[in-house]
Amino acid sequence: MLHEKLYNAAFCLMRGFMGFIDHVHPYVPQRADSFGIIPGMTVVDYGCGPGRYTIEFSRLVGAGGKVYAVDLLEIALQDTEARLKEHGIDTSGGFGFVELRLAQGYDSGIPSEVADMVCAIDMFHHVDPLPFLREAARITKSDGVLLISGGHQTRGIIKKHIAASGLWEATDDTKQFLKYKKK
Repeated sequence: MLHEKLYNAAFCLMRGFMGFIDHVHPYVPQRADSFGIIPGMTVVDYGCGPGRYTIEFSRLVGAGGKVYAVDLLEIALQDTEARLKEHGIDTSGGFGFVELRLAQGYDSGIPSEVADMVCAIDMFHHVDPLPFLREAARITKSDGVLLISGGHQTRGIIKKHIAASGLWEATDDTKQFLKYKKK
C-alpha cells in the first residue's frame, strides 16, 4: 500500500510537470506526427502516463484505427480516460477508439500480434528491458514496429538492451526516436 501511494504521488508530480511543459511548449502533436502513424493502424501507447500521446495517436489512427493505452498505475489510466473524454474520444469499444489496459507486471493483456506500432515514450528507463521487449514483441504484428524515445537514458544503453534481446532489428535512428522491426 505504501508503494502504491508513493507511485501515485510521483505520478501526480510528473503529470503536473508535463502539464506545465505542454502549456509552455506544446510539442506533443508535432512529435507524434513524426512517428509514421497512419489512419487505420493499431497503436499501443505502452506506459501511457497521463495520456498526452494517447490523444494524438487516436487522432492519427482515425476512425478506422485503434489505440491501446497501457500503464501499471490505475491513476494513470483514470487520468488518460478523463483527458480522452475532454477531447471527445471514445473509450467504449469498436474501432476508432482507445482501449485502456491496466498492465499486470509486463503483461499488457493485449492479444498477440495486433499492434502495427508499440510506442514506448520516455518510459524505458522504468522497466526491466527483457520482459518489456518480449511483451512488445508478443503484441506486435510480424511487420509491426517498436518505437522508443528514451528521455532519461542514453541511446547507447537503450540500443545495447534492445540488441541483447535478440528480438528487434533497428530501422530508424532519428533525433526524436529509435524504431525497430521484429526479427
